[in-house]
Amino acid sequence: MRKKIALYISSLRRGGAERVMANLAGYFYGEGYQVLMVTTRKEETEYELPEGIVRRISEPPSQELCGGRISNFKKRFSGLREIWKEEKPDVILSFIGKNNMMAILTSRGLKIPVAVSVRGEPTEEYYNKGLRLIARHLFDLADGVVLQTKRSRDFFPKRVQKKAVILRNPVHPDFFRKPFEGEREKTVVAVGRVDENKNHELLIRAFAQIAGDFPEYKLLIYGEGEKRKALQELAGDLGLEERILLPGNEEHVEEAIYRARVFVLPSNTEGMPNTLIEAMLLGLTVIATDCPCGGCAELIEHEQNGLLTPVEDVEKMRENLRRVLAHPREADRMGRNAAQLRELYQTRAVYGGWKEYLEGLMGERA
Repeated sequence: MRKKIALYISSLRRGGAERVMANLAGYFYGEGYQVLMVTTRKEETEYELPEGIVRRISEPPSQELCGGRISNFKKRFSGLREIWKEEKPDVILSFIGKNNMMAILTSRGLKIPVAVSVRGEPTEEYYNKGLRLIARHLFDLADGVVLQTKRSRDFFPKRVQKKAVILRNPVHPDFFRKPFEGEREKTVVAVGRVDENKNHELLIRAFAQIAGDFPEYKLLIYGEGEKRKALQELAGDLGLEERILLPGNEEHVEEAIYRARVFVLPSNTEGMPNTLIEAMLLGLTVIATDCPCGGCAELIEHEQNGLLTPVEDVEKMRENLRRVLAHPREADRMGRNAAQLRELYQTRAVYGGWKEYLEGLMGERA
């Protein structure tokens, strides 16, 4: 009988963690596993799944969540636990924050191994003292813990650190292509959800300060989010509405950024950012903020395969942008070095690591 892998996340909206989860779902289904995708809700715009994957929504209908916090929690808890009882997966893999807590709690006593994964900075996913205390305790009850960076281990007590593993993000094959050769487009690009944490305002202000020196360049920010309109207004206020563009989501973003001069990640916090990995695999010159969780610093060796910038430092971002645009040969060298990252992210090896890990957890409970 085929083994069943349950994947649990809030939704499959377009974001980094959601893309990894969708990629894993497709991989395991292709490998012959039964795949159960459980999300708390369904969004209008989501990553697609193969037709054979079963989708369950754990969140009760909104009309049923009209009680107090304790009453609503009990309904959410019961709904998710019933899914585990009905579906009887051989292993559960959960992503992000409170989902991890719920996966551990709702599966207790069901003899289903659970692996939980922190996808970003732990102090951001568990954003107050109470949640941090609970997370540190509950993670000790999980069968497996998957992290993205070495630095994120420090958040957890020693007993959790011992069981934690670091598994690389699977990357779509479309990003494994020969780096572009020739004259690059006069574009600075960024990709990601347009929200407060991604801090595209920093990039816009830095670009605006050098825009007069590089009049042929445009800044393109791909993605959707609550800050998109405000950033478009900021571009207008700066008199750069024709040179700072926010086109929204791009279905084939690898094509949109392939010939760009430089890719920039200006986030306040990140785990192991997919968009940065993808840009480096394409051979782009990259600039990224040195986020607290350490993912960017693990990918970028400063001045060798990219440039690191302190978080929220407009002046340093401006200097790094100027350096890349003014010195294309140096930029090309860093881009060629960045493309060497593909050796670590070969599709079969990365997916194989996830498969081996979950198979090991299933074997321990057999």
